[in-house]
Amino acid sequence: MEKVHKTHRDLDLWKNSIQLVKYIYDLSSSFPSNELYGLTSQLRRAAVSVPSNIAEGSARHSKKEFVQFLYIASGSMSEIETQLIISNELNYISVTELEKLINQLNELRAQLYGLIKYLNK
Repeated sequence: MEKVHKTHRDLDLWKNSIQLVKYIYDLSSSFPSNELYGLTSQLRRAAVSVPSNIAEGSARHSKKEFVQFLYIASGSMSEIETQLIISNELNYISVTELEKLINQLNELRAQLYGLIKYLNK
């Protein structure tokens, strides 16, 4: 089996998803305290899931398994997007913040699908 990279830490996708987690934590720290176990927790969990699944998939012994974990990370990105839209609807984040984060998610998705395409060659 051919290794495509050294570790997950070498992947720009993983590095950029860590930056997304930091931004989500920062942003959600201003959510109302009654959301701590609701939307704040859900959003943070989904954000952490992205780099975690990239890392876990990268450590697997086959490209097929890696791709499976990348698709799970993609699902978490869709969760984040939905939760950000809800956060905006509840006036926890501005339209500007929402748009910035959706753009960031779209860039991550492009990287993710590029890696999937590469692995499926």
